[in-house]
Amino acid sequence: MANLNLPEYFYQSHQVRELEALVCEHSGVASIQLMKRAGTAAFHLARELWPNCDNLVVLCGGGNNGGDGYVVAALAAQKGVNVRVLAAVDPAQLTGDAERAYRYALQESVVVEFVNDWSKPSIDDANTVLVDALLGIGLMGDVRAPSAAAIAFVNRSGLPVLALDVPSGLCADSGAVLGSAVVATATLSFVAIKPGLVSGAVNHVGELYLEDLGLQRLRQVNEGFEQALSVVKPALKRVTTNGELEALQPRDASAHKGDFGHVMVIGGGAGFGGAVILAAEAAARSGSGLVSVATDPLHVVAVLARRPELMAVGVPSGQELELLLERPSVLVVGPGLGRSPWAEQMLQQAAATQKPMVLDADALNILAAGRVLAKSGKRANWVLTPHPGEAARLLNSTVDAVQRDRYSAARNLQAIYGGVVVLKGAGTVIASDQGLMVACVGNPGMASGGMGDVLAGVIGGLMAQGLSPLNASTLAVCVHGDAADLAVLDGGERGMLASDLIPYMRELLNP
Repeated sequence: MANLNLPEYFYQSHQVRELEALVCEHSGVASIQLMKRAGTAAFHLARELWPNCDNLVVLCGGGNNGGDGYVVAALAAQKGVNVRVLAAVDPAQLTGDAERAYRYALQESVVVEFVNDWSKPSIDDANTVLVDALLGIGLMGDVRAPSAAAIAFVNRSGLPVLALDVPSGLCADSGAVLGSAVVATATLSFVAIKPGLVSGAVNHVGELYLEDLGLQRLRQVNEGFEQALSVVKPALKRVTTNGELEALQPRDASAHKGDFGHVMVIGGGAGFGGAVILAAEAAARSGSGLVSVATDPLHVVAVLARRPELMAVGVPSGQELELLLERPSVLVVGPGLGRSPWAEQMLQQAAATQKPMVLDADALNILAAGRVLAKSGKRANWVLTPHPGEAARLLNSTVDAVQRDRYSAARNLQAIYGGVVVLKGAGTVIASDQGLMVACVGNPGMASGGMGDVLAGVIGGLMAQGLSPLNASTLAVCVHGDAADLAVLDGGERGMLASDLIPYMRELLNP
């Protein structure tokens, strides 16, 4: 996802309409001119991304998204590009700006073909690019039959696709696939980035770009516009490593290990010692002054052999853990924990301390089962880090339901359990009592064992250094994802291991 230049705040589709209306009101520009700006930006992006494109096929629907497509087609014809329009809606039914854009295309001699049967159109595959202007941000409910057939036509073509504003069939606000959706190579979002483009079905979005249609320039030159704009509150904040590093203060020259907290990682049931090693090493490398490990006695030797700076204690029962819990300032519970009676005892003893905690992996599954902690028990000083499967269990829901609306899932988890919720995945969502945030970081190479253990350790290490649960979570998520991107540059996605991230995370935390 081309997200390096994305803005700090994202807006839902109804807010985008408000922003668009404000741009027209304060600039004196008619809505058809904004449509022409959108179409112009899309045409130039298509030429930039595919400079050898000889044929442009634009698929147009009946709304303003279709109007954007007609503008693209008109500009392509002006520039001598071989272009045709496949219309999913009879142009005779067009109204408003969409009809004006259609007339503009006809004026430029664009061939417009109304398609009733999407099994019939043929496309010359040689250097051809498709432009998806079928359905925009106003889609309500699942895609109906005529549009679904057009979407299927796009997806089976195997050609590069530029989606205008949002891939057709994708919910702009949640990222849910509404029955079926275009799988785009690139998406050009207009006015603002919509939340559904950065978390959820990101496979449908491809490379993501923004054309704000003059919004930022208007902010710079029009004080009244800036004031009017403040009324539209963003739905989502994007967090980045650079932005979140401000919470991590420089160290005094006289600092000692006691100044930076003590993390205890609790987990590693029999046969799962690697998880606690990863979490503990990540906590130490993120700057915690002291890190200890409470684990099954079988794993003590392995912990010390891997990282002698760690303090490893074999704990055969929860009663023995109780004696060790006075010194740590932050607890990370769950990596490799398992769901045995031993695991439940360990979680129960940790929770009884009321100390700041990070709950990961099987600690979350035990929490979901309700056998140790009340499911309604809310805490302000813990961080929950579920993947979609764990989130589904915590919500008594399904993975599909969580992935259809990751924002609502994270918000609901936070409402039930309090504290901070880090819903992991492509476009990690962080929910707190301050609202929703998203981190557009990471890559598919992170789909390997141990990544969540490393993340939990970093969150715990940052909390031990005095960061709030929210600041620790946002910084850790960003550093974790950015470290994975750096690791990919060195060795590629395939075969990347969780431990590969740790040196890069240390580097990122010491700018």
